[in-house]
Amino acid sequence: METILLIEDNDELRENTSDILAIAGYKVITADNGKTGMEMILAHKPDLVICDIMMPVLDGFGVLHLMQRNDEVKDTPFIFLTAKTERADLRKAMGMGADDYITKPFTGTELWDAISSRLRKAAIRKQYFPPNLQGLQQLIKEATGKTTLQTLAEGRDIEKYKKKQVIYTEGNRPSRLFYVQQGKVKTYKSNDAGKELTIDLFKAEDFFGYTALLEGTTYKETATAMEDSEIAIIPIADFEALLHNNHEVAVQFIRMLAKNISNKEQQLLGLAYNSLRKKVAEAIISLDKKYNNQQPLPRSIDFSRENLAAVAGTATESLIRTLSDFKDEKLIDIKGSVILILDEQKLTNMLY
Repeated sequence: METILLIEDNDELRENTSDILAIAGYKVITADNGKTGMEMILAHKPDLVICDIMMPVLDGFGVLHLMQRNDEVKDTPFIFLTAKTERADLRKAMGMGADDYITKPFTGTELWDAISSRLRKAAIRKQYFPPNLQGLQQLIKEATGKTTLQTLAEGRDIEKYKKKQVIYTEGNRPSRLFYVQQGKVKTYKSNDAGKELTIDLFKAEDFFGYTALLEGTTYKETATAMEDSEIAIIPIADFEALLHNNHEVAVQFIRMLAKNISNKEQQLLGLAYNSLRKKVAEAIISLDKKYNNQQPLPRSIDFSRENLAAVAGTATESLIRTLSDFKDEKLIDIKGSVILILDEQKLTNMLY
């Protein structure tokens, strides 16, 4: 049950508003002035604050100012409750960081809708979303109620790509978002000698190519189909509308990208300093997590040796020798191009 603090100096309005909130199932605590309200904020850490503007001792602007100076409560959703409708007051309220305002007189429905919206958005801000496309799907579901990001790709033009066909090239400027309808896609960078380093891998129901869209820059990598694939094409305007129309989606998307950058930095450190065995073990484990989703052992990975070497950041010949060692140690088995994981725990232990 969420706790709401109501700060209002009018006794009758405070009691009536408290009853309206209680009917909706909220736990309500009240204060009759800003000073008492601030003390209760620090003592009870409510989930949301509703505060009148014009009050004795300390007005609503003062309460909001003090909250924003306190790290423990500065992110608490804050709704102004006021009879004053002058534009200057409303601009000041929102400019100071208030989440919303309600003008007296108001209906119970107006109050409930405003509170429900702010609590839902606050809950999204507090959640952790993995820095990958699964995390993005979860974020969109929480923010919009959509069960999946697939709705963004519905009804789009589908382009078919052959194995090894380039989808976009490093240095080009993006104009659309891509969605894997069927198949596998990799993004990679190449050095002057033509050696590839795989940056990321995408499977069916994954989006890709969004980082350059968000940055407004050119692609930093090349995307290629790893097998015959069908890709839905989403115009950049539709993707931007999704972000621009939902602040919480945009904020969490940025956080996810920041976390993804951190993960890439760790990957680069691993490629620079990890042993060959650790690099190969890490590549196998990461591909297993990407494509097998914790199915029972033995689990299979069907990846060409060239692609697996690019993921591990090593030469194909070195990869093949290490895979042979792993097979002798009964960590994996090899059936043609397919790798069967036999002992996930020992492979994982190599990473630490």
